Amino acid sequence: MAQKITIKNQPVSKIEWIDRNQLFANSYNPNHVAPAELALLKLSILTDGWTQPIVVRSDLEIVDGYHRWLVSADPEIMALTDGKIPVAFISCQSEADQRMSTIRHNRARGSHGVLKMADLVRELVDLFKIPPAKLQKGMGMENEEVDRLYDSGGMIERGSKNDFNKGWIPDEETIGAEKKKT
Repeated sequence: MAQKITIKNQPVSKIEWIDRNQLFANSYNPNHVAPAELALLKLSILTDGWTQPIVVRSDLEIVDGYHRWLVSADPEIMALTDGKIPVAFISCQSEADQRMSTIRHNRARGSHGVLKMADLVRELVDLFKIPPAKLQKGMGMENEEVDRLYDSGGMIERGSKNDFNKGWIPDEETIGAEKKKT
């Protein structure tokens, strides 16, 4: 039977201060922040202090908060807390659940790179065998969004622009047939 959720067992009720160098980034996060926004994030922490913890698994892999962790390497921010950052631990049942948790956190406030997001959706379906309906619910997507992202996954590897030339340039036979019609 699952443990009853109470205030005492919420991740935010058990924040720990951990040396930032112990944490490590995940390899799949499709969220990105432009340099100007990273500078704003640094200013936010320097001005307001740490208002949000970094969300991690028990092995200290970052689930959410990569950009806060990234700017925490700045000497001014490190000086605030002697190189320690606030961490909330979450328990993910599987690697797929962890990825979906990252997406939920990101989508609630950020933007995504479409190609990386498409690759992530394809990976969740093909590698982790997550049904599209579970992705829709787990990442707050519509069916059409999952379908389009899945169909777009890996599109860079499928070929170069030159692979599409025959679709855009009519051959001599087609041109001749068009001339006969007129």
